Amino acid sequence: MTTDAFLADCRARLAFDLLSNTWNAVVLWALRDGPRRPVELRERIGGISSKVLTETLRRLQFNGLVDRQADPDTATRVEYRLTDLGRTLLVPIDAVGAWAFEHGDEVMAAQEAACTPDPRFPRPTCRGV
Repeated sequence: MTTDAFLADCRARLAFDLLSNTWNAVVLWALRDGPRRPVELRERIGGISSKVLTETLRRLQFNGLVDRQADPDTATRVEYRLTDLGRTLLVPIDAVGAWAFEHGDEVMAAQEAACTPDPRFPRPTCRGV
């Protein structure tokens, strides 16, 4: 890897941009076991609105990571599935998840320490955010 690996037009930056959107990785992970309808995805994921799910699925489709399949008999029945390219992102997503499982408590402790009440101020403040 060269020292220019993270410049704006490089491939590594593209990959980080894809994974930096919270919902991209969550939706890809939710599709890992096979095709899902949007309603099934919302139930499986939780906490995502229909609008945000639709935007995320369109973005993933645009990037070649998800394929949209419409039922020819029923125009309203649509399923989304991972493409072969999308499936390749499951490995780094799993690695980030494993890191979060191992170190999440440490990160939350650091956040809590940064937000401890300061007796000089009437309400807690968080440093660094």
